Amino acid sequence: MGSLIKLKVMWYNTKATELLGIKYPILQGPFGGNLSTIALVATVSNAGGLGGYGAYTLNAPEIFEVDKQIKAATNKPYNINLWVSDHDHAADGVTDEQYEQTKQLFKPYFNELSIPFPDKPAPFKPRFENQVQVILDVKPKVFSFMFGVPSADVLEQCRRLGIVTVGAATTLDEAIFLDNAGVDMIIASGFEAGGHRPSFLASAETSTTGTFALIQLIKEKVKTPIIAAGGIANGNGVAAALALGASAAQIGTAFLATDESNALPIHREMLFSDAAKYTTLSRAFTGRLGRGLTSRVAKDIAGKETQVLPFPLQTTFMSALRKAGIEQQKWDMILFWGGQIAPILKHTKAKELMESIIQETNVYYNALK
Repeated sequence: MGSLIKLKVMWYNTKATELLGIKYPILQGPFGGNLSTIALVATVSNAGGLGGYGAYTLNAPEIFEVDKQIKAATNKPYNINLWVSDHDHAADGVTDEQYEQTKQLFKPYFNELSIPFPDKPAPFKPRFENQVQVILDVKPKVFSFMFGVPSADVLEQCRRLGIVTVGAATTLDEAIFLDNAGVDMIIASGFEAGGHRPSFLASAETSTTGTFALIQLIKEKVKTPIIAAGGIANGNGVAAALALGASAAQIGTAFLATDESNALPIHREMLFSDAAKYTTLSRAFTGRLGRGLTSRVAKDIAGKETQVLPFPLQTTFMSALRKAGIEQQKWDMILFWGGQIAPILKHTKAKELMESIIQETNVYYNALK
């Protein structure tokens, strides 16, 4: 019995739990696009993991308010996530010719829903600089980022303020880049994951290494602690990631499917349906490559994605289509984010999911060892 207790303690005593100040090396993926909630962050953090809030769509005052609410809901560590690169278009936006090309590509869907085309989206004004200043002001325990690396000055300020920095890598090259920049932890983001592919050194289409291969590649070349992400939804996956050398596991789709997330009820329903067996990487909905449940639009646009507007202008362009699709219940025209692991989801409550992951990891990790 004594040796069993010792082993149970060992699996969650990792470099990640030490750095992040948490009990269990289980992180909730920080969802952008208004999918994160205070309730989900607090539930995960209060259960001993690390809750995460995706804030890349928020302005500085909104991030400040979110942080205030999180601090009121939990006294445990939590993570706020931003995107270093938040647009892919030239300063003056897109040409009329580009816009007309995109209109023609999506015309059948707008016609089917009987809605007019939106005006050409205005250029997006970068806001990462203002957003990151809020991070430095409110000082969350963890600041994670995607699509690049903040400046050396920002990383140094985080170090001085005691903010743990976590960058996302989809390839070994990106992990080495993050390591050289001096981040505290690196997320190994496998192509199985739902949501956007956060590649920043090469195209997302050529940066599709699986999670468990990526953990081993990074572990071989980099000393920075690794957080495994993609294709993990239960204790079995957490135990396997830890056994391969990860210090923690980040879980997205399983938490997105819980009642505490801000996903639409139909989105959560879809993640527990047969539709979850089929996912696709597509640029059709936002302009950046992301994985969601396979839809008619994603299948139709495959191979024609050069005609899609750059991020985030494509998101703006598609917002009217999404709104009408929801109102008319045309689910095959809507992107429901989800990873390849979705068919094994079981829990609709975040607290129950956390408890299950912890219990299963105890069992599976001991079996592996």
